[in-house]
Amino acid sequence: MRRLIITALTTLTVLTTTPVPAGASPVVLTGEESRYPHAIRLEHGPQRGSILVALHGTHVVDVLKAARNGKRFRKVAAFTDPSSEFESCCGHLYELPQRVGDMPAGTVLWAGSVGRKHETLKARIWRSDDAGASWRYLSECARARPQGGLWEPDLSVDAEGNLNCYFSDESDARHSQYIGRTTSKDGVHWSPKQKIVAVEAHWLRPGMQQVKRLPTGEFYMTYEICAQSDQYFCEAYKRTSEDGVNWGDPKWYGERPVTKDGRYFAHTPSIVLAPNGTATGRVLLMGQMLMSANGEVDPGNGRTMFVSENGGRSGWYAVPAPVPVPGARDNYCPNYHPSGVASLDGTEFIGFASDFSANGGCQTSWATTSLPPFPG
Repeated sequence: MRRLIITALTTLTVLTTTPVPAGASPVVLTGEESRYPHAIRLEHGPQRGSILVALHGTHVVDVLKAARNGKRFRKVAAFTDPSSEFESCCGHLYELPQRVGDMPAGTVLWAGSVGRKHETLKARIWRSDDAGASWRYLSECARARPQGGLWEPDLSVDAEGNLNCYFSDESDARHSQYIGRTTSKDGVHWSPKQKIVAVEAHWLRPGMQQVKRLPTGEFYMTYEICAQSDQYFCEAYKRTSEDGVNWGDPKWYGERPVTKDGRYFAHTPSIVLAPNGTATGRVLLMGQMLMSANGEVDPGNGRTMFVSENGGRSGWYAVPAPVPVPGARDNYCPNYHPSGVASLDGTEFIGFASDFSANGGCQTSWATTSLPPFPG
């Protein structure tokens, strides 16, 4: 297979942002069209601690990097998948925690949806061996049937050492959409699809899945279920797995992350792990829209995220989000899939969110906020 290698530093004008202290107003990352941010902190190799952010532009993926303190971001790469002329959507970054095939720990992967919905959409993976500076195509982990969509691929390595590719598949005749998975021992050759969340009501649409491995070794998945007829349209859910292989009954909806006063997120749930001085850590949950217990849009909409201690087992409480998007709504831009990383000591959160700019384009901004101390 012919592989494309793009070393972006030789072809790009490198954009940088000014340093931003905690609590300062959000700063636009690039000034270009950008949406669907996804951020990770590198944990391996000579650039361990650095922060990578991937943004969707116009048929291009922009990659930005910051030092471990997350005070200044600069664009280090851009690549375009040849299949993305018609659709390029919802990509995630992932750093391998251990060797998979010929890829050592620290290899950075990007997985996104590319192609054309009315022909074939595919989940394609790109690989970086130099902490995001250059990229080459790796493999296709799944594809939709014609006329169907396949969205939001997310990668993780399970307890058996296999690379898992999760995706939202709407090309199965028995389900409007389900969360599926393929697995690979080398990142190149992939298993047939498996159904992970496929609820019995065929019109419901589980999707927007993300999987993280907790410090305890347990695996944690968040996702939404859309097309519910009541106030919980596209509400966030979660489930856990001891090994990242077995996730329970696919027909089970899962558990609802809800605060004591009944608030919950709707649309595009996103999770981040953060240290809190304990062995289990904390889970941070974000979403596009914040809803009150009565199903109305909450006054804190676009300004709030949730925290749960004890690896997400201790209930949820609300804290301010670093990038406020008060006009967040069911739309491809404003607060669609917010993301972020915690500081190394867990005292701060560096967040990323998109919103419409004054000229009508979609732009992604970032800011840092303080996290509360561990309440225990």
